[in-house]
Amino acid sequence: MSTAKIQAGPVPRGILRWAGQMTAALLVCGALLFVTTGKLDWPPGWVYLGMNALTQVLSAAVLIPRQGDMLAERAQVRPDTKRWDHVLAPAIVVVGTLAVLLTAGLDARFGWSAPLPGGLWALGLGLAFASQMFVLWAMASNAFFVTTVRIQAERGHTVTRGGPYRLVRHPGYAGSLIYNLAIPLVLGSWWTFLPALATIALTFLRTGLEDRTLQAELPGYPEYAAGVRYRLIPGVW
Repeated sequence: MSTAKIQAGPVPRGILRWAGQMTAALLVCGALLFVTTGKLDWPPGWVYLGMNALTQVLSAAVLIPRQGDMLAERAQVRPDTKRWDHVLAPAIVVVGTLAVLLTAGLDARFGWSAPLPGGLWALGLGLAFASQMFVLWAMASNAFFVTTVRIQAERGHTVTRGGPYRLVRHPGYAGSLIYNLAIPLVLGSWWTFLPALATIALTFLRTGLEDRTLQAELPGYPEYAAGVRYRLIPGVW
C-alpha cells in the first residue's frame, strides 16, 4: 500500500499487543521447527530464529518511535477488510510460514535434501536478511502498512511516493518474494522451495487484487501508478 505519514500519537496498548503477537509467532515457529526436526541440535533452525528475532528487535526500534499508530493498527483485523483477503492473508501465513517450517523440519529429520554448499547457504542468509530490511524500509515509509487489505478512510489514507515506493508500488510484497526464495537456503532444504513457490504465487495474486483495489478506491493512486509503472519487479510486472 502507498501512504503519507499520519500525524497521530502511538497507541501504547496496541503496540504492546503487536509486540506480544510478534513474540508469540517467534515462539510458535521455534516450537514447530524443533518438534518437527526432533532435536535441538540443528544450527539452521537457530539461525532462522535468530535472524527473525533480530528483525523484530530492529523493527521495534525503528517503527515504535515513527509508526506507532501503524503498529497498533497491525495488531488487529478490521471488519472492512476485503472479502478475498480474509482468505488470502491467512493462506499466505499457513503456506509461507507453517508449511515452510514443517517441510524444512521434516527434511532435516529424514535427510531428504543433500547438504548445501556453505557459500550458497551464506548467500541465502544474506538475501533473506536484506529482504527483511527492505520490508522494514517500506514499513517505515508507510503509515498505512497494515496486516490486511482495506482503504483506511478513518485514518486519512493517502498515497506516498517516497522510500522504496519510488521503485515499485508494493515493496513489502517485493521483499517477501526475495525472502521466500532465500529462506529454503537458510534452512538447508531443497524441498522447502515447494511451499515457498506456492507462497510466491499467492503473493502475486494478492498484489494484483490489492493494486486493483487501490486503483479503484484510493484517491491519487492511479496518478501514482502512472508514474511508478511496476507493481513488484522493475521492468517485469
